Amino acid sequence: MVIEKHSVNLIKAAVFSGLLNGIINGIINWFQVKDNTELFLTVDSISSGSHTVLGGAVILATTLAIILTSIGYFTFKAPDKPSYFPGVFLLTLKNAFFTFGILTTLSILLQRVAGSISVTSVTAAFIVAMIAALVAGTIDYMTKKELLRR
Repeated sequence: MVIEKHSVNLIKAAVFSGLLNGIINGIINWFQVKDNTELFLTVDSISSGSHTVLGGAVILATTLAIILTSIGYFTFKAPDKPSYFPGVFLLTLKNAFFTFGILTTLSILLQRVAGSISVTSVTAAFIVAMIAALVAGTIDYMTKKELLRR
């Protein structure tokens, strides 16, 4: 019963964190890309000098994972919370590699299946907002669940 109560509260907090981060990062991305008429989701080149929506989203997601894991640790009140080094620091790295790997893999698969897709700046900002929301909610939940488990 106690675990179910914690899980419901963790899910509520993760949804709130995801929505908030999605809105904030979507607005920030909109201001970055609003002057572009079209942007590519991905391009078929590793060394492309052009900005792509998912290329920027991978960097954003990895950075969010690092920041939100640390913030989650320092703001979460739990009995017998472990020290940040080395345990939670390694969790931070794990979350960063997790998000980097998932988003990079999905971006490569999208490029392979669909090729280069161009989108408007509004669509680009919306895609980045959705990715930020999913990453923030997932990382928030994973971090706090891990802190309760320890």
